[in-house]
Amino acid sequence: MYLSFFGLSEKPFAITPDPRYLYLSARHADALAHLIYGITEAGGFIQLTGEVGTGKTTTIRSLLARVPKNAEIALIINPKMSPLEFLQTICEELGIGVPDGDAGNTKELVGILNRYLLRAHAEGRRVVLVVDEAQNLTPTVLEQVRLLTNLETETQKLLQIILIGQPELRELLARNDLRQLAQRITARFHLDPLSREETFAYVRHRLRVAGATSDIFARSALAEVYRISGGVPRVINILCDRALLGAYTEDQHRVTPRLVSRAGAEILGHDAAPRWIRRAVVALALAVLAAGALVLWRYGPWQRRAVPAPATTTAPGAGATVGGAGAAAGGTVSGSLAGARVPSLADLLTQHQAQTGADTAFAELFRLWHASYVAGGTDGCTQASGAGLACLTMRGSAAELRIMKRPAILMLTDAAGAQHQVVLTGLDDERAELRLGDAAAVVGIADLARFWFGDLVLLWRPVGPVVKDLGVGAHGPAVRALRAQLAQWAGQAENTSTSSMFDAALARQVEEFQRRLHLPVDGVASLETQVVLDAEVAAPDTPLLRTRLEAP
Repeated sequence: MYLSFFGLSEKPFAITPDPRYLYLSARHADALAHLIYGITEAGGFIQLTGEVGTGKTTTIRSLLARVPKNAEIALIINPKMSPLEFLQTICEELGIGVPDGDAGNTKELVGILNRYLLRAHAEGRRVVLVVDEAQNLTPTVLEQVRLLTNLETETQKLLQIILIGQPELRELLARNDLRQLAQRITARFHLDPLSREETFAYVRHRLRVAGATSDIFARSALAEVYRISGGVPRVINILCDRALLGAYTEDQHRVTPRLVSRAGAEILGHDAAPRWIRRAVVALALAVLAAGALVLWRYGPWQRRAVPAPATTTAPGAGATVGGAGAAAGGTVSGSLAGARVPSLADLLTQHQAQTGADTAFAELFRLWHASYVAGGTDGCTQASGAGLACLTMRGSAAELRIMKRPAILMLTDAAGAQHQVVLTGLDDERAELRLGDAAAVVGIADLARFWFGDLVLLWRPVGPVVKDLGVGAHGPAVRALRAQLAQWAGQAENTSTSSMFDAALARQVEEFQRRLHLPVDGVASLETQVVLDAEVAAPDTPLLRTRLEAP
């Protein structure tokens, strides 16, 4: 909307990870350098932690873009699984063929993996396992991870393991029963929020990458960005994007502190003014109230004798009134106040707090897919796999959800820091339809943005048992199914090609699909691309987001 107004070629503050926009603070640069060193030289474990939004995923994407030619990466982005599923996923990521009879045997899978690692070592190749959101690993899976580091030669570990997660990962690895694993961690890095000057440089860097030729944010506005965001990159992105939109709507080519403050109030759901201003306003308000109370006490009619109201009569058959015409007017006002007030999302989260847990949200999402969910059992994504579905856990935006068209669980955070999970069932340009347990509500997008910072989980039905990105060189039933779905989307005859090899021609078809659907155009059928394609050719019995909503 505001790109041409500011002379930008693309949105500079999208919250989806893009290595081109990576700004390397001193700590980020140190972490990335050691990760690259770990891939090329070291063995054992490297641990990378950071609060939500500090740039862990973007750092990993940058790492993957710089992988040496002799390194193979197995990336696991959703580690909520059993030890057996964890081993199966590693084999799938590395393209290791597993006989059907061995797929369900942990011991056989470890043996197959060990033989593969020995061959890779003999050929001079490095194999690296990267686990994102590692704080979600169970102790039993972490023990399996530890055992994998026993795969070694006389001089070198065969598998490098990188664990990335939120600070809870540090707490998890500090458990006494996991001390053997913790002792094998050779490097630990924690990504802190950016400093004040780093925040200034971060904003300017992203604007330059997006094509800016001048300083769109005044220095005083950048100071306000740092004060409100605390240097957390994801909050900076959301705040700056909203400030640019505010400047555009006011026809201002330079972002001021006032615009940033207003954007902060919109996304945080409360006044983002500095504390000293808020305290001064509160003190002034209290002083005014005190002075007013004193005046009323001194000059008010407290000592005047009350005059009895005249008695009223009621005609036979007429409705009784009290206080004559004044009471009638009061009755009208009361009737108006009795009307239902449209609750804000903050009100809804308070009213339905007991219905915004993970079990309730997954049960509702499963119901939409005509599947059964067992509360208190295994995690939702594991249960989804048993129902022929797959989870896509990501950080996205309302625009991406409109493209994906699928209902999703949104992770919300209220003003007190409490976490809530609600199900998005409808979305248009201005409103979102949510399910909070048994309750349904329609809220404004701006209201939702105050509580949702992009974390979501959605379900989809993959075309094969192996769920992973597909690119040139991939082969198997999933590639054949991808061809069939693209042909259906393009309106071509069925079975145009039965090839199970992902070749350059198929990559061009994927690029065309991505271009038409406004996805990143790279010719790789990522999970996001597969989800969008699945929705475009959706079967009639699968759920889609409602796109026509009535105002609340």
